[in-house]
Amino acid sequence: MEGGGEAAGRCGEADSACEALRLLQIDPGDPAEWRAGGAVPCSRNVLRKQKHWEKVIMAKKRKRTQERERRKARQAEGKGTAEQHSKRVLKAIMKERLLEAKESGPRLCVDLSMADHMTKKETSRLAAQIRRLYGANRRAKKPFWLCLTEFVMGSSIYEECFRMNDGFSNYLMDTTQESYLDLFPLDTIVYLTPDSENVLEDIDPKKVYILGGLVDESIHKKLTLQRARDQSLQTARLPIREYMVKTINTKNYHSETLAINQERRA
Repeated sequence: MEGGGEAAGRCGEADSACEALRLLQIDPGDPAEWRAGGAVPCSRNVLRKQKHWEKVIMAKKRKRTQERERRKARQAEGKGTAEQHSKRVLKAIMKERLLEAKESGPRLCVDLSMADHMTKKETSRLAAQIRRLYGANRRAKKPFWLCLTEFVMGSSIYEECFRMNDGFSNYLMDTTQESYLDLFPLDTIVYLTPDSENVLEDIDPKKVYILGGLVDESIHKKLTLQRARDQSLQTARLPIREYMVKTINTKNYHSETLAINQERRA
C-alpha cells in the first residue's frame, strides 16, 4: 500500500511539473518517463522560470484575497453608516430634493452675461464647470435650484454646454435668455463676489444667490463687484479666509477666486 501511495504521489508531482512547464511554453518531454522513475530533466533555467511562475500565481492569489477583504470591509462600513438604496431610488430622492428647492428655495443663478470677456478655451472650461456644478448640487442633501440666466441661444456658451455635456437638455434646472434683474426683486438678490466686504455665513432660502459665469485666466480685478454695485445689489463673499487654512508651502497657489462648481461645494 505504501508503495502504491508513493507511486501515486510521484505521478501527481510529474503532472504538476508538466503543467507548469507547459504554461512556461517549455516542452516537458514524455511524462511516462518521469512516472517510470526517471529524473525530471530540469535545467537551472527551467527551475528558475518555474519558481518565478509560482511566485506570480501566489501574488495574484494574495491580491484577489486582499481585494475581497477590502470589498467586504467597504460593504460592512456602508451598511453601518447609511441605508443602502438602489440607483433608481437614489435618482428619485435626488429629483425630489431638487423639486423641493424649486418650490421653496434657495436659488442659485449663474450669470452668463459676461461671455464677451472669455476666450474660446475659457468658454469651454465654463461649460465643463456648469456640468460639475449641476452634478455636485444634484447629489447634495440640501441642494439649490439652479438657473442659467442670459443663456442666449446660439451664443458660444450655449453651443459649448450642449456640445460638451451629455444629456444637458434633461438637466433639472431653469435656463433663460432673461437677466436675473428681470426675474427677481432686487432686494432678494445677493451677488457672490470674492471682493465683497460682507461674509456669507448662512444661506437664506428667500434669497437668490448669483454666481458670475466667468472663467477668467487673466483675473479681471473686481469685475463682479463693480457689476453688482452698478446694479445696486447686495454682495457677499464665501468665508474662505475665515475657515480655510492655507498649507504652508511656498509653491502652493492660494486664491479666493473659485470656479463656479467649487463655490457650490464651499
